[in-house]
Amino acid sequence: MPAKSNSNNSGFIVWDTHKTAHGPMDLNTLVAWIQEKRVNSETWIFVPKVGIWQRAAHVPELVMFFRPDSKAPAEHSASTNGSNGIDARSLRRLKILAAMNDEQLERFLDFVEVMRVPHWATIVKQGDHGDAMYLVVEGELSVRMKTSGAETVLAKLSMGDFFGDISLFDHGPRSADVIADTGSLLLKISAASFAELGQTAPDLATPFLMAIGRTLTARIRAGNKHYAEAVQFARLAE
Repeated sequence: MPAKSNSNNSGFIVWDTHKTAHGPMDLNTLVAWIQEKRVNSETWIFVPKVGIWQRAAHVPELVMFFRPDSKAPAEHSASTNGSNGIDARSLRRLKILAAMNDEQLERFLDFVEVMRVPHWATIVKQGDHGDAMYLVVEGELSVRMKTSGAETVLAKLSMGDFFGDISLFDHGPRSADVIADTGSLLLKISAASFAELGQTAPDLATPFLMAIGRTLTARIRAGNKHYAEAVQFARLAE
């Protein structure tokens, strides 16, 4: 086992079989290492938020990537994986769900559809009717808009981001395409499930709606700031 880390960095550190430390690295990079078999269930990982080393299979954010028959010690073999194969505890790394406890996260999974999409898959298409929002659990996606025959990449999405939220309220047409740049894991929340969430589980709907509201507010403020800067620039150029 590696010695206690003195690092003040916020990223994960991997201790490999050659007794060499790698990092700090972000969660997406660490997940890629798992997929490449560079990290297995027994690999030691320094987890910055708790300041300790843990086996990879015991790190809450990574539990979902290891099979139940991994060589993790017996006291950690029990998990909260549901029939959808996701460990509810791992969802707390998504900012929009961070306010929920383990029990609430498990119930929240009853209202969503787990989607594993391949590279280059189109999740939503510009102009199509919108009736669901999506949370990015794993992978990377591009938001692309076509105007006058040309395509523009508007944004890149990764773990913790979400999109399609406006469609839960107005069911309007999609404003852009969203394409998977890598194989990705998403949670889909349909408009019907969203309505059911509000009616039957208000203790889940309230923090979820508050998180959406905070994100929409931040987007509006950013848009207002950019508009004000554009107006100021135009006046200076006159």
